[in-house]
Amino acid sequence: MKEAGVDAMLYRAKKIVVDYFNSGVDVTDGNRITMDDVFIVWFCKTLQNWKALVSTVVSDGMYYEITYDGDKKCAYVDAYKKWRNFVVQ
Repeated sequence: MKEAGVDAMLYRAKKIVVDYFNSGVDVTDGNRITMDDVFIVWFCKTLQNWKALVSTVVSDGMYYEITYDGDKKCAYVDAYKKWRNFVVQ
């Protein structure tokens, strides 16, 4: 990826999630998503690197962390599933 503005980085992070989701979803479910179904929860850029935490409107509990390595010109994807949320006192 050429050095680009933040909008291009956010677009790339969302596109990665759309492509990942749509490549793994069961065709019979009919749950393909578009860019409009994906949102950025958090984003940070430091020097040539950036990270985006991304989610979708699909209620599957999935959460995605996209990390772009500007030196290697590649992105790493971590896909997480939220199991539960509870308070410890």
